Amino acid sequence: MIKRTILVVTGLGLTTLVLFGRDAASYVSTTYHRITDSVQDRVPVEFQIDRAKQMVRDLDPEIRHSMHVIAKEEVALEQLNQQIASNQGKADSDKKDILRLQADLGQNKRVYQYASQRYTSDEVKQDLSRRFSRFKVADDTLASMKQMRDARQKNLDAAQQKLAAMVSARRKLEVDVQNLEAKRKLVEVAQASSDYVFDDSQLARAKDLINDIRTRLDVAAKLANADVNVQSEIPLNDAAPADITDQVTEYFKLGVQEDIASKEEAEKEPAKEAAVVTVSFAQE
Repeated sequence: MIKRTILVVTGLGLTTLVLFGRDAASYVSTTYHRITDSVQDRVPVEFQIDRAKQMVRDLDPEIRHSMHVIAKEEVALEQLNQQIASNQGKADSDKKDILRLQADLGQNKRVYQYASQRYTSDEVKQDLSRRFSRFKVADDTLASMKQMRDARQKNLDAAQQKLAAMVSARRKLEVDVQNLEAKRKLVEVAQASSDYVFDDSQLARAKDLINDIRTRLDVAAKLANADVNVQSEIPLNDAAPADITDQVTEYFKLGVQEDIASKEEAEKEPAKEAAVVTVSFAQE
């Protein structure tokens, strides 16, 4: 099975190389990218959003592990600081005793008394030598502990900054996913609105049909009333044709205008007579 697969792949590669020559790699790469892009475009957006949510949730174990490591390091650093403080206190006390013995030996006495005990000068010098040797070792150890404390504190600060950046990035990703989810819902609402527009057109067509039916019924009713009015009464006498001169006079209202003119002339006559009488009196 494996050999057959290898032979098929080899055969396809040789065929592609023969057909396309130097451009075979470009054709294969372009085909691969087109296929992958097509597959990605066909994946539903809701599925991709769920993938993003799961990837964000997958960050939680790493964050919790980092928090656990940082917490352990904080406890260890606290203990180290306590040990350094204790060693520093002992070193300060040892240094004070060493300086005291050094000062006492500067008096050049043969016998020295400490805590009700008498010691020769050589015994004091030997004790001072032992104390000083231990102090130097303890002082070097204390310096090393401080250097280690500083290095661990620096690493802890870097880890805390990294953890804070990771938590901040996770929160941002979570907000981004929520925004994508809200945007997807808005798109669904918009798509639903487009479906409602289709329903509105259906409603409009139904209204047009009802209006058409109403119009046809109104026309049919008017036609029925017209037929009833025409055939409702039987004419018993022939209608006398009207005189053409009377029709013209009535249409143009000629008689009415002549009557108005006659009335105006009648009203003007008394006025003229009064004007003549006034003139005659004035002449006299």
